[in-house]
Amino acid sequence: AVRRARPRSARRGASRCATARVRASGPDAKAPEPSADGSPKSPATVHLVGAGPGGLDNLTVKALRLLRQCDAVVYDDLGGGEADILAEVRQGAERVSVGKRGGDKRSWRQEDINALLVRLSLEGKTVVRLKGGCPSVFSRAREEMADLKTNQVPYELVPGVSSALAAPLAAGTTLSDKRFGKHFVVASAHDCDALDFSAAFSGVDTCVFLMAGKNITTLCERLIRDSKKSERTPVLLVRWACTDREEIFAGTLGTIVSVTAGRKLSPCVFVCGEVCAEAVAERTLV
Repeated sequence: AVRRARPRSARRGASRCATARVRASGPDAKAPEPSADGSPKSPATVHLVGAGPGGLDNLTVKALRLLRQCDAVVYDDLGGGEADILAEVRQGAERVSVGKRGGDKRSWRQEDINALLVRLSLEGKTVVRLKGGCPSVFSRAREEMADLKTNQVPYELVPGVSSALAAPLAAGTTLSDKRFGKHFVVASAHDCDALDFSAAFSGVDTCVFLMAGKNITTLCERLIRDSKKSERTPVLLVRWACTDREEIFAGTLGTIVSVTAGRKLSPCVFVCGEVCAEAVAERTLV
């Protein structure tokens, strides 16, 4: 039998990320149900966990342990490896899919996800909030943290492997090199108009963009025009990194748009810089 996770205060070595366990006060929060002796239950811990870029192989040992112990798992769209990951969840645990789809009115709203996490905690259920990649990178974890704090629900942040780091490795390159990769920047390409390309990326050796699939043309144009990068700057584009659906495209800022023309690219990671040159050369005739 698999033991349920004990409260974090009772686990040796647990990180100190929890707030006080007291009655919630948010407008949608319910009072904790009384325990057997009539006293209110303490809110259970919500673990904000990174699932990595995809598949069971990219899950951390801690994430796996929490999945096997939790009372409920609230998970995003985890791609091709989702079934393997969910197979590790403790039998009998509640499962709620909150994966979002751009433009789909049936998608969960973030405020509803926040309220769900609070409710499950107040029911005394230890929760794993499973997010693709790492909670520290473009995951909206801070909004969930804020609501948990407001409702005085204890939580823990559990790192995962970000696709910003994993995708370049999958394509055969690193982000740094002592000769021509001394610094790198990671940004979201979801809204390119919100980025200052001249200030943020000029002079930066390696540029990494997440959520780049729909904006490849804009990225290339702005990096050449505003960031003053050469059209010959090597580019790697990795779709579904580290999964059995992985696709890798290689080119330059001047050619990658034509290389990927007509292809569905989301979700993908866009990497450009001289660190990509060797991997690009191995995949192209140029």
